[in-house]
Amino acid sequence: MQVAILMIHVVIAVALVVLILLQQGKGAEAGAAFGGGASQTVFGSRGSGNFLSRTTAILAAGFFVTSMALAYFATQAGQAPEAGIPDSRLIEQQQSVPTLDDRPADVDNTAPVLEESND
Repeated sequence: MQVAILMIHVVIAVALVVLILLQQGKGAEAGAAFGGGASQTVFGSRGSGNFLSRTTAILAAGFFVTSMALAYFATQAGQAPEAGIPDSRLIEQQQSVPTLDDRPADVDNTAPVLEESND
């Protein structure tokens, strides 16, 4: 479920970027008032502003909803991520495992030396 919402979230984000880049600025409407040929566009004489702004608003609302859903799933996860800071119980277990430096002090670790023969 979380993966499906994440995929929808990414698609909505890409669509938002494309729609925002397609929209014209506020200064572009002045050229259409003097017969800039806006009556021959796909969206009619009013232009694409109404369609694109509504679609952008709908996609922005979808982006907000999917963001909130992903945040909810993140708070409900309850497990520490695989990478990052490990759980404190795991750190305590790792510290209780003996290492090579934890050998008993009464063991003689000197290597035997062969005596030289004077033959």
